[in-house]
Amino acid sequence: MTEEGLAQGLIDLLSPGQVMSGEAVERAYDCDAYTVHRAHPQAVVFPKNTAEVQKIVRWCIENGVPYTPRGAGTGLSGGSMPAHGGVIVALTRMREILQVDIENRTMLAQAGCANLALSKAVEDHCLHFAPDPSSQTVCTLGGNINENSGGPHTLKFGVTADHVLAVTLVDCEGEVRLVGGEVGGMPGLDLLGFVIGSEGTLGIVTEALVRLTPNPINIRTMLAAFANSDQATNTVSQIIASGIIPAAMEFMDATILQAVEAAFHTGLPTDAGALLLIECDGDNAESEITSAEEIARAQKAVQIRIAEDADDRAKLWTARKKSIGAIGRISVSMVTHDGVIPRSKLPEVLDFVYKTAEQYGLRVANIFHAGDGNLHPIFLFDDRNPEEVDAVVAAGEAVIRKCLAEGGSVTGEHGIGVEKIDLLAEMFSPEDLRLQDDLRRAFNGGNLCNPGKVLPSQKSCVEVRVRRRAAH
Repeated sequence: MTEEGLAQGLIDLLSPGQVMSGEAVERAYDCDAYTVHRAHPQAVVFPKNTAEVQKIVRWCIENGVPYTPRGAGTGLSGGSMPAHGGVIVALTRMREILQVDIENRTMLAQAGCANLALSKAVEDHCLHFAPDPSSQTVCTLGGNINENSGGPHTLKFGVTADHVLAVTLVDCEGEVRLVGGEVGGMPGLDLLGFVIGSEGTLGIVTEALVRLTPNPINIRTMLAAFANSDQATNTVSQIIASGIIPAAMEFMDATILQAVEAAFHTGLPTDAGALLLIECDGDNAESEITSAEEIARAQKAVQIRIAEDADDRAKLWTARKKSIGAIGRISVSMVTHDGVIPRSKLPEVLDFVYKTAEQYGLRVANIFHAGDGNLHPIFLFDDRNPEEVDAVVAAGEAVIRKCLAEGGSVTGEHGIGVEKIDLLAEMFSPEDLRLQDDLRRAFNGGNLCNPGKVLPSQKSCVEVRVRRRAAH
C-alpha cells in the first residue's frame, strides 16, 4: 500500500484531523528519546477513545499494516520507534480522567493522560499517583504501563505494576479486553502482570484503573554533597544497611550539577564531585533524616542542606527532575542507559562507567536511583558523527555487560525496546527466551503489533542490527 493510500484509508476510517503523514511527520516520529535507532512511519493516527483504537487495529490487521503504540515519545530504548514502518497509533489525545473514586482510592483514566496530571486531579483530596518518572510532566499513563516505569520515589512505593488494578486492552486480534479488576490479587493467572511491562507488544492499552496513594504527612528532604562519588555511593549502602528505607535516594555527579546549576540556578555546590538527594517521609521522617545526615557526615560530606519548607523542597527536586533537559546545554545528543546492580557494587561499577567513557573518548554524566541500584549513565555525543555514534553504542553495551557480570540486569525501568535485544541472550538461556516467546505468541501470534521489539528472533535481530543512525 502506498503512503497516500494508507493515509487516505485511515482518514476514511476516522477524520482528516486525526491523521498525519508526509516527510515532516516521518522525521518527527522516527524515534523516541533513544535516537540511535530510527525508522519512518507511513502515517500517524490520533484516536480519541477505545472504540477508535479498535477500528485502527482492525483496519491494520485487514490490510497487513504494522502498527506501533506511542505516548509522549519519552521512552529511552526505542520502544515506540516504528521498526517496520506502518502506522504509529499516538494516544496523546486520549487524556480524559473518566472516574475518580475517593472512597476506594482509585482512578480510571485514558492512556494518554500525563503522569503528573493524575496526581494534580486528586491533590485536593491529599492523594497522588505514586510512580513518578523524571519525565512525569509529559510522559503518559499508557507509556508508564508499557515500560513498567519507576522513578525516584519507587524505592519505597514501588513501580507502575504496584499501582495498576486493571487495563482496557485492544488485543492483537482487534478485540477489546479488560485485564485485571477492581480488586488486586484476583485468583487465576496474573495476566495483568504480564501486560504491564510488555512494551506494547501484546496490544494497545487504552484505559487503566489505578491505585491512589495518600500524600505523606511528614516529609524531610536532604541534599548531601561529597568530594567524590565513592563517598556518596558508600553513604547509600550504609543508609540502607542501617535499616532506613528512604522514600527516595538520588545520585548526581559533577557534570549533572554543573549543567543544572547553569540552567536553573538552584544553589547547588558546583565544586562537589557528587551529590545525594535523600527524602524520608512518614511518622519517622525526622529521625530517619537525622540518621542519614549522621551517616553522610561520617562519609565526609562537604555540605549538608535540609529543606526548610515545601518551597525549598521543590527547589531541591527541580535539580533532579529537570537534570536531563539541562544536559542540552552541554551536548548535542545523549543516550541514557539503564542497568541494575546490587547496591554494594555501586562504587566499582560507577568507576567502570567513567573508565569506559574515557576509553571511547566520550563524556559521561551520571544521575540515577541509587537506593535501588538502578544506574543511568548518560553518554554525551554528537549524533552527526558516525564514529561517535558507534562509540556510544559500544560503551553502552560494555556497561550493561558489566552490570550482568556483577549479578545485575540489562534494565530496571527503561525496557528492552530495540536497544537491548542483542543483550538478552547474555542474560537469559535459549530455553528462557523460548518460553518468553511462547508466552508472547499466546497474545500476539503475528508480526503487526509493535514488531521487532523486546525479544530476539531471526527477523528482529537482522532488522535491528541494521541501525538507522541519526548520523544518516
